[in-house]
Amino acid sequence: MNIYLDNCSTTKPREEVIEEIIYALREEYGNPSSLHKMGFNVEKKIEEIRNNIASFLEVNKDEIYFTSGGTESNNMAIQSIINKHNRIGKHIITTKIEHPSVLNVLKDYEEKGYDITYLKVNDKGLISLDQLKRSIREDTILIAIMHVNNEIGAIQPIWEIKKVLKGKNSRALIHVDGVQGFGKVHIDPKGWGVDTYSFSGHKIHGPKGIGGLYINKEIKLNPIIFGGNQERGFRSGTENVPGIMGLGKAVEIMEKNFEKEQNQVNGIKSYFIKRLGEEIDHIHINSPMNHKSSPYILNVSFEYVRGEVLLHYLEDKGIYVSTSSACSSRGTEKSHVLLALGLSNRMIEGAIRFCFSYENTKEDIDYTIEILKKSVEEIRQITMR
Repeated sequence: MNIYLDNCSTTKPREEVIEEIIYALREEYGNPSSLHKMGFNVEKKIEEIRNNIASFLEVNKDEIYFTSGGTESNNMAIQSIINKHNRIGKHIITTKIEHPSVLNVLKDYEEKGYDITYLKVNDKGLISLDQLKRSIREDTILIAIMHVNNEIGAIQPIWEIKKVLKGKNSRALIHVDGVQGFGKVHIDPKGWGVDTYSFSGHKIHGPKGIGGLYINKEIKLNPIIFGGNQERGFRSGTENVPGIMGLGKAVEIMEKNFEKEQNQVNGIKSYFIKRLGEEIDHIHINSPMNHKSSPYILNVSFEYVRGEVLLHYLEDKGIYVSTSSACSSRGTEKSHVLLALGLSNRMIEGAIRFCFSYENTKEDIDYTIEILKKSVEEIRQITMR
């Protein structure tokens, strides 16, 4: 029996997605840039998928660019914005809890002389709009803030950022890392005044190695990857046709089932929290406990327990979870997100991230709680001697 509760790291591809990828590999292998019919047919399919994704985001299809995933999308957006607007200023605003694909590229620019303001968050991972307003300067060129945090699920008020900018700085651009929000919570990039927005296929039961970037057509960014001028010259390189078709199928199914699956997962998360509180003591829920949190993510600290030890106890029983972002969890450093919340070392060391999907059932949760309770008790008997 395998129970997969690590859906923030990656998701299991839907069967329809797998079938679409296999079909693409077998039948749609023409190069979209070729002038013959096979190339034209593939190009037509890509544009149909681009249009469907744009429709879901309520943006123009010419504002959607395909990439290799969230990390590339974040890097492309940030570097392109900075490279184009560095004559205006060298001040950038972000938060202390961004994904490494945002923080590390900004650290590189910081070493090059750029001034980076790292907004603090409260004990549930939410920024202060007042602090954001105070941080905006005339030379601010970029505000990079994620929509949904990948470790604790906190939903930032992205819809308020443009309002805060008004009257303070009309030239600063807004980049949103939307990887954990795309297809899971409500998004409206154009309505919210977002200039660039990243998303990834493997977080929505699509394939790995494919993602996308929304770029508001009004801002005219320059490319950082050069070659054969694919993706209207912004992201050169032969298109990943199987990946794009797999992503397209994942988005198609996700859009059709969006509300139903969100409600289902919300119910599973609520049931998990209820059972957790009933069965295990000395726990601390690090995620927000209201509408300011993604229904798909729950971060919990178990006192007197090392998270990595608990992870392997659960793994032995077929339950798969994580301790932090899978993109950086192989390192030995403590979670920068949990540190930013002000948690003690003991709470950080005992943190486990549970990430749910439409495939999880109440029976899964009952079994998980049963094994969690036994595992925590056994570990505490050793550590509390």
